[in-house]
Amino acid sequence: MITGSKELIRDINTKLVLETIINNSAISRAAIAKKLGLTKATISTIVQELINKKLVIEIGSDDTSLGRKPILLSIEKNAGYVISIDLGVDNISALVSDLLGEEQNLKRIKTPKNTAHIAKSIIQLIETMKLPLGTPYDLVGIVIGIHGVTADNKVTFAPYYNLSGIDLANELESYFNAPVYLENEANLSVIGEKTFQYDYANIANISVHSGIGLGIIINHQLYTGYSGRAGEFGHTIIEVDGKACPCGNRGCLEQYVSEMALLQEYGKIKGATDASFDIFRENYEQQEAEAIATMDKFIKYMSLCVNNVLNAYNPEIVIINSSFTSHYPDIIKGIESSLNSKMNSYINIVPSVLQDTSILLGGLSVGIKNFLNIDNIKLNYMDRLSSI
Repeated sequence: MITGSKELIRDINTKLVLETIINNSAISRAAIAKKLGLTKATISTIVQELINKKLVIEIGSDDTSLGRKPILLSIEKNAGYVISIDLGVDNISALVSDLLGEEQNLKRIKTPKNTAHIAKSIIQLIETMKLPLGTPYDLVGIVIGIHGVTADNKVTFAPYYNLSGIDLANELESYFNAPVYLENEANLSVIGEKTFQYDYANIANISVHSGIGLGIIINHQLYTGYSGRAGEFGHTIIEVDGKACPCGNRGCLEQYVSEMALLQEYGKIKGATDASFDIFRENYEQQEAEAIATMDKFIKYMSLCVNNVLNAYNPEIVIINSSFTSHYPDIIKGIESSLNSKMNSYINIVPSVLQDTSILLGGLSVGIKNFLNIDNIKLNYMDRLSSI
């Protein structure tokens, strides 16, 4: 039983009611009372307050043949909007969305070479997008996925672009007069997967892009470690005295199996400074020996990565978010066949369905939860968000 002041209990109950409404799409007051074990009078009072605050709306009657038809409730998705940013090494992607993720506006620009202009570029990007007008709360939050480490809402380490000395959150908060949250991209990616696709209690999400990040959900909660560095799996050492890494060590995993590392190596084989994934894909589908060797290397090192993740965290599911697995999901079988440990034979390993949008959708989830002051949400995924 929860005990405490009346105000504390009311706040806790309000949070539970909001979570129940958003996670059930359409639900009556009586059904909420039954789910939460609270009195109908308590639920009615809380719901009326939420309606008065324009956070909840009545959406019609339930289809029932018995007695009086109950009124169904839903979150007022147009109460405000969230902006989610994927601040990538090569591109900046932005998603503007309502509070249920049902109305989206996507746009992408190139990341400026001079990172001193990052904040200005993000502001200009947002200003060119179609933003909702006349909502009760307007912009309720901006969430930015950083391809590096964040702590205390600041970037503490970013190996492939220089954000040192840039107080990104403060600059954007001052301009938009809205809260700004910085989070590691792999953390947002696993939040996106849990919110929109795989609702497991324990998830490991391996993001393979310019580097390799690991988003970890333990008992339904994001795990970030002591200073936000949990999940920097790309900087685990697999080769003693191996290739130099921007982190300062040598032989880090991401120097061998990140998309950037593999495509750069493939480009050199082809006599170019690097190669795009599209070039690799075209040659791989033509069964070119060098492309096949690159894919085999990905499978080899990703198998090692997955094996270590399984032994370290024992998740229920491992999600691999990479262009290699997204375009060729059958290579998951090759990764699974390389896992010889009897301890890991029951683990579910899958390619990401959300792909490029997992970071943006994770940011959307964080923005909504922070605005509504709730802990867990489950939203519907739209196929049209699968690519930008």
